[in-house]
Amino acid sequence: MTRVAPPPPAPADPPHATETFGALLTEPGQRLLDELRSITPAEELSAATRLRREHPPELVAAALGQARLRQRAAAKFGADAALMYFTPDGVEQATRSEVAAWRAARLAGAGGARVADLCCGVGGDAIALARAGARVLAVDRSPLTCAVARANAAALGLADRIEVREAAVEAAVEDLEVGGFDAAFVDPARRGGRGRVFDPEGYSPPLSWATALAARLPRAALKIAPGVPHEAIPAAAEAEWVSHRGEVKEAVLWFGAGAAPGTRRATVLPGGHSLTGAPEPAPAGEPGRYLYEPDGAVIRAGLVGAVAETLDARLLDPSIAYLTCDRPAATRYATGYEITDVLPFHLKRLRALVRERDIGTLTVKKRGSPLTPEELLRRVKPRGRGTATVFLTRVAGAPSMLIGHPL
Repeated sequence: MTRVAPPPPAPADPPHATETFGALLTEPGQRLLDELRSITPAEELSAATRLRREHPPELVAAALGQARLRQRAAAKFGADAALMYFTPDGVEQATRSEVAAWRAARLAGAGGARVADLCCGVGGDAIALARAGARVLAVDRSPLTCAVARANAAALGLADRIEVREAAVEAAVEDLEVGGFDAAFVDPARRGGRGRVFDPEGYSPPLSWATALAARLPRAALKIAPGVPHEAIPAAAEAEWVSHRGEVKEAVLWFGAGAAPGTRRATVLPGGHSLTGAPEPAPAGEPGRYLYEPDGAVIRAGLVGAVAETLDARLLDPSIAYLTCDRPAATRYATGYEITDVLPFHLKRLRALVRERDIGTLTVKKRGSPLTPEELLRRVKPRGRGTATVFLTRVAGAPSMLIGHPL
């Protein structure tokens, strides 16, 4: 395997954090968590004062913090969040369960696969892999994070399928018999001391290390930032962008069995609809009666041209991902609108039109315009009973506004 420089030191867990977390798993800690399950922010102060009469202050603080984290995590983990344990970073960085399940089904393959989850965090991806039928080795270098991942596996009845190991992944891989695994998933740290890291070689571990690991396994997946430049994607990888309910959630490089090197894939969830191909430009032309807004995963994957072909559509502007056509068509990869007006950009004209049509709910979408939706609404002041959508964009290079309604 390619040798890389030693990883940067792991951010230190707070003093005694692992011991305090362990206290939550005791009978008194579990009673506290049950009592705080539905607590609201307004009730926290009085609850803390009352509970500290019977429990150590650090245990009460940990239980209150865990109750808050569970409530935040419900958006990503649904009902499972009420049984799981989290760290603040773990909630922020965890994959939404629907996205993790989609990836796990592809990575685990046939039931019984042995998968290494490297940089496992609080265990959300390991849980998805285990539920897809895999036996999982989950590795992370933070003692607290490993303790949380073990507790989550046990809480969800998956302790027999998930082994958690505390180690730097680079060292762990050297110690493992990698050939005994069917697949690996690597979710490297993409934040440094100065914030987000955009260069894949700045990840921890770096892209080159993960690519070398992938070459030793039947299948591998590497999570990357959705905004990664296409030129940074290895030729041996298939790149997939995944959106959930219209929001791009992740990008993954796939290697080995089932991957199509050089291909770009856009996957739309829920439903698991995938569009594949190579980035090709779409033609540009005059505005038609219909406008289509491609899904974010389609745009990130560079597959707007493929959607344009299926819709017999063209771009409003060569540099902006709004498509226009003369007849409506069904597609899972773009949202359609019927356009009633195509006008040069002019705030006074828009304000007058909104008044004339009694529009009170104005949805603002923009690409290629410096004006923010908040600023436009503040200046237009829609008041009425009607609804409309306005697109602030360019048509053949000219600032324009298109008004319409969703199909």
